[in-house]
Amino acid sequence: MAHVLVIGASSGIGREVVTAALKAGHSVRAFSRSASKSFTPTDHLETWDGDARIESDVDSALEGVAVVVQALGVPVSELFQPVDLFSKATRVLVDAMQRHNIKQLIAVTGFGAGDCRNAIGLIQSIPFRLMLGRAYDDKDVQERIIKQSNLDWTIVRPGVLTNSPHSGRYRVLYEPREWRNGIISRADVADFIVGAINNDEMIGKEPVLVW
Repeated sequence: MAHVLVIGASSGIGREVVTAALKAGHSVRAFSRSASKSFTPTDHLETWDGDARIESDVDSALEGVAVVVQALGVPVSELFQPVDLFSKATRVLVDAMQRHNIKQLIAVTGFGAGDCRNAIGLIQSIPFRLMLGRAYDDKDVQERIIKQSNLDWTIVRPGVLTNSPHSGRYRVLYEPREWRNGIISRADVADFIVGAINNDEMIGKEPVLVW
């Protein structure tokens, strides 16, 4: 069992990861700007208020952890202005992890980030660029920062997210020829992430997750 830091823990995939990791027997440090308002601490759950872009906040949150899950998101209202959360927070995190000699990073980006952008069909590409282009341009930078590090990284690229319950019946598409868009629940993404903790077979992998 591992001591896991979840960055972006208060909502979305991050919140699901906290729940799934605790259920699997891990100890969790839940990190977000509102962590103390979002969770009740237990013997295996610690809350940590902080900003993922601030070096001192991240540095202190890394003390004593073995694995980091980064599951950041931006509100829909911010998608139509310049986005730099993903790249800034990742630069801070990677540098801090290297200082602390923490090796495993599992980071959530999304279908259409990095080299899987070419898998987006022509019809989908226009609304994708209009709605998500700024965020995904920054996710491209995020992925480059991770890949250029010396960390044991896994990049997770889910399709369109839903709030459906965990099903365990999702597909993990490792090969570029298989990559396609689809839907998947946040709970199923969390299930995959928790399964990747301390799993050497996941190092250097960048799968797309869909149902």
